[in-house]
Amino acid sequence: MIIDKADVIVTSPGRNFVTLKLTTDDGLTGLGDATLNGRELAVVAYLRDHVVPLLIGADASRIEDTWQFLYRSAYWRRGPVTMAAIAAVDMALWDIKGKAAGMPVYQLLGGASRRGLMAYGHASGKDLPELFDSIHAHLELGYRSIRVQTGVPGLKAIYGIASQHSEAEDSRGRYDYEPAHRGARPVEEDWDTRAYLTHLPGVFEAVRNEFGPDLPLLHDGHHRMTPIQAARLGKALEPYDLFWLEDCTPAENQEALRLVRQHTTTPLAIGEVFNTVWDFKDLIREQLIDYVRGAVTHMGGITALKKTLEYAAMYQIKSGMHGPTDISPVGMAAAMHLGLAIHNFGIQEYMQHGPKTDQVFEQSFTWRDGMLHPGDQPGLGVELNLDEAGKYPYERAYLPYNRLKDGTVHDW
Repeated sequence: MIIDKADVIVTSPGRNFVTLKLTTDDGLTGLGDATLNGRELAVVAYLRDHVVPLLIGADASRIEDTWQFLYRSAYWRRGPVTMAAIAAVDMALWDIKGKAAGMPVYQLLGGASRRGLMAYGHASGKDLPELFDSIHAHLELGYRSIRVQTGVPGLKAIYGIASQHSEAEDSRGRYDYEPAHRGARPVEEDWDTRAYLTHLPGVFEAVRNEFGPDLPLLHDGHHRMTPIQAARLGKALEPYDLFWLEDCTPAENQEALRLVRQHTTTPLAIGEVFNTVWDFKDLIREQLIDYVRGAVTHMGGITALKKTLEYAAMYQIKSGMHGPTDISPVGMAAAMHLGLAIHNFGIQEYMQHGPKTDQVFEQSFTWRDGMLHPGDQPGLGVELNLDEAGKYPYERAYLPYNRLKDGTVHDW
C-alpha cells in the first residue's frame, strides 16, 4: 500500500473544512480532518508545502512510524498547525488500514468496549424562556445530556448563545452554533466576569427546578475566569450537580487548576485547545481534572490521543472529546471509533452538522436514543463527495474576541 497521491481539499458548506485525501497505488483512499477554525489556510499550506511531498511513495501501513517521522523530523514540534496536519495524515492512514482489512477502525483499536457513545448537545438562550425551549428541543432530538449556556444581563453577545450570533449573521442565517463570522476582521464581543458569576448559579437553579435532578448538565466557562473566580463558580454550582465545568480558566497555567481543585468538588474538563500529551501531563498526574477534552483533529490524530487517554486511565480520568461543528464529519468519525474502543470513555460532544455538510461528507454513523455509533463500514465510514465539495469555496472567517467594559482585550 504505497501512497501515490495526496490531495488537500478546502470546502465551506456553511463553514470551512480542510480535508486530506490519500490514495494508494492499489486504489484505496483515506480521509483525514485538518480543520483549524479561523486559521484553516495555515494548515493547508503546512500540508501542501511541507507534508504532502514527504508522503508520496511512503508505505501507508506504517502508521506509527509515519506519525513519529512527521512529529520528530520537523524539529519545530507541537502547536495547533503542526498537530492538525499530523492528525489528518494519521486519520487517513487508519482509514486506509481499515479498508484494507475490511474492518471498521474501532475493531483495529481492540474492538468495541460499549454499545454506543453517550453524547451531549448544546442548549442556549438569551434568557430563561429561550434556554428552556432550547433544552426541550435538544431532548426531542434525542440528547440525554445537555450543555447549558446562557445570556448575561447587560452583555450583548457572548460565547455559546446561538441566537445572539444568529442576529449578527446575514440573510444566510446561522449554521447551528458556529461562532466564526465571515468577513475581513473578527467580531468584537463584550464580557463582564462579575455579572456572569452573579447570574449563572440562578440559571442552573432554575434549570434544575424545571428539568429535575437526573438530567446530566454541563457548562463551558471558555477560559474566561481567573483561578479564584473559577473556584468560586465551581463551588457555587455544587448544589446543581454538574456533569462537568469545562475550561474554567486558561489552561496554559497548569498550576491554576490546583487552586480550583482545592475549593470545589464540581468535576472539571479541560483541553480542547491542547495539542499533545505534554499539555495534559501534569493535570493528569496530579489528578487536577476529571475529563480530557482533547480533539482527535488537534491532538495529532487517533494514534496520539489514544496514548493520552491510556495515560489518563491510570488515574481514573475519562474522555470528553471535543466535537463541535468545526470538527468535520471525518474528525467526528475518528473520535467515535476511538471512543467506542477505549475503556475510559466519558462522554462525546456532538453538534449536528447542517444538510450541506452532510451532502459533502457522506457518513455511516448513527444517532439513536442519545447514543452515537460510528457504524461498521470498513475504515472510518466517511466518504468525500468532491462534486458537492466543489460547490462551496473557502470564505475567510474569524472567531470572535472579547473586550471588557473599559476596552481591555479579554480571553474569549
